[in-house]
Amino acid sequence: MGKTSRRNFILGLGGSGLVLAGCANGLGGAGATTIDARVQATINQMYREVPDSRRLAEKASGLLVMPLVTEAGFGLGGSYGRGALLVNGVTVDYYSQAKASFGIQAGAQQFAHVLFFMTDEALADFRRSSGWVAGADVKYAVSTEGDRFTADTITTVNPVVAIVFGQAGLIIGATLEGMKYTRIIP
Repeated sequence: MGKTSRRNFILGLGGSGLVLAGCANGLGGAGATTIDARVQATINQMYREVPDSRRLAEKASGLLVMPLVTEAGFGLGGSYGRGALLVNGVTVDYYSQAKASFGIQAGAQQFAHVLFFMTDEALADFRRSSGWVAGADVKYAVSTEGDRFTADTITTVNPVVAIVFGQAGLIIGATLEGMKYTRIIP
């Protein structure tokens, strides 16, 4: 399967593509410097909003940080975002994220998310893939009262843990299942 550009992805969504295009994620044709700055701001926001995420990051082999994902749909829907993979706090690759969906849906939202690769093997599998798709094996870290994680989240044996935060818009909730992550050159 060929590379999916943002333009082709949006055009492929038909009518909902127009809605998605109107909710530009702010990265556009930005280069690596802009993505890196947004990734760092997103990490700082996550540490403020979800303090226990710092402990999770310290245990992770790598972090995929997606600063801004725009999701929209009216029957047909989709989402798009760009971010960076960090290993030992250093950017090693850049990725886009895209998802198409069909069903009962209407609205738009934006959110940030971070994937924590908790094992070297999970990180290596992600980096080797030509297009990694988030599935049911991704554990969502859910905050309890006071934005704290449950003990099992911090000591997780799950290979990939996700934190979704900074949500704004008209769609309730955000799920990463079915999102495809592809390495890009910004």
